[in-house]
Amino acid sequence: MASKEDLFAEAAKHWDLERLYQAFAEAKRQISPRSRRGLTETEKLYLRGLLSGCSPAEIARQLFQSSKSAEVYLCKTLYQYVKKIADVPNEPVGNWRNICDRLQEAGYKTQSSPEFKINNSVPTEALVKIVNIGFKESTVSIDINIRLEFPSTSEAPKTEHLDKDG
Repeated sequence: MASKEDLFAEAAKHWDLERLYQAFAEAKRQISPRSRRGLTETEKLYLRGLLSGCSPAEIARQLFQSSKSAEVYLCKTLYQYVKKIADVPNEPVGNWRNICDRLQEAGYKTQSSPEFKINNSVPTEALVKIVNIGFKESTVSIDINIRLEFPSTSEAPKTEHLDKDG
């Protein structure tokens, strides 16, 4: 049997888990300031399960729990945190599938491979610049800036105007 850390590991392929864990931990702190700081391993596990596209019943089955207990747990914890992160405190979560949609809209989903193909792109310009070399006692530190420019793979313009009004 896989360890709990390995369960729903595929979520890491499509989601920025570290940023999500931080955002959820902050939401949890705001909602219940007296609770344990940060997300528990169980909260992380359930979150990865949801992000992997599993229903509460599927998550419960993999954890050998009842689906009702999983639903109650999610309602009391992660669903509340999602509402805080998405800034919709009075809207019901509705369905567990909405969690991924809300988090994707909030920018937590990483670029997926069909949309971003870097394997057939070659840098048009590569620049390596040594910015600073420092010597202290028995330590050498070297600061390096690296800039790679890749050709655009889409037909869309490279710049985006953030000011929509004018």
